Amino acid sequence: MSVVQITVTEDENEIRLDRWFRRHYPHLTQGALQKLCRTGQVRVDGKRADTSTRLLPGQAVRVPPIPQAAKPAPAPVPVVDERDVKEMTRMVVYRDDHVIVLNKPSGLPVQGGPGITRHVDGLLDALRFGSEHRPRLVHRIDRDTSGLLLLARTPGVAAKLAAAFRTRDVRKLYWAVVIGRPTPPDGVIDLPLARLGAGPGSLTIAAQRDEDDAAHALTEYATRDSAGRKMSWLELSPMTGRMHQLRVHCEALGTPILGDPKYGVEVPHPDGFAERLHLHARALELPHPAGGRLVVAAELPPHMRETFKALGFTAGATPAAVRR
Repeated sequence: MSVVQITVTEDENEIRLDRWFRRHYPHLTQGALQKLCRTGQVRVDGKRADTSTRLLPGQAVRVPPIPQAAKPAPAPVPVVDERDVKEMTRMVVYRDDHVIVLNKPSGLPVQGGPGITRHVDGLLDALRFGSEHRPRLVHRIDRDTSGLLLLARTPGVAAKLAAAFRTRDVRKLYWAVVIGRPTPPDGVIDLPLARLGAGPGSLTIAAQRDEDDAAHALTEYATRDSAGRKMSWLELSPMTGRMHQLRVHCEALGTPILGDPKYGVEVPHPDGFAERLHLHARALELPHPAGGRLVVAAELPPHMRETFKALGFTAGATPAAVRR
């Protein structure tokens, strides 16, 4: 065993030193690493460092002799059904070395749960495209919501994107068909929300600001078109990320989303329209992990295209993804 110098990679940008060691030397305990740092045996670019030091690409980490633990056999890459590969590949609307963006169909859950055996997370091995890494989810959308779902292709990218969502540096835009026409036609919904119950049957409800479990929730909305006072096409931009936020906020406007099985059920469903949730994650704008910003859009699902046609709404062509 001897001292080695390991260069920090692009995928490890801004990772903490202790997490970097966890990736490269998973058997080394936190206490042992702290001792190595305290005694100056671990250095970054020749300088002493502590476990919370953030690393940058190109820096050299000095690693003293560390006894090697027996390495477990690498987990075999799961064999993915060819039909799943085709289905998942069809969903891809953008892909590069860092991210994959899907246009998820309505009705497909993002993650598993009670009674759910088929979901996006369970099919991500179909999207390796030769990479050693399995893609990772960095956010979620509801089972019945269609549209854009962002995946990270490496652990480092996943950390960057998760931070972008936490700091609200990701702009999300949704399209919805609602029953009725909101008054005023444009504005901001500032209505706190709270969870009622737990598990698959839980609901999100409007809350009073002074309630202990009330969570701040803001949604910008704009009416893009309307069919009289019967139905409207809304553009929704959530400024916070609460469960079912858009669905509850639309109900609070007095214009529940068409086909919503949980919210606004007291409003009769109009005849001749699909009884499926008409909520679509239309566009994402986010900081690209390699620099610049990525803007991606997703075509409407079939049931919403039919509703748009019946109501005379014109969505226009879906713009190609662009990184600028």
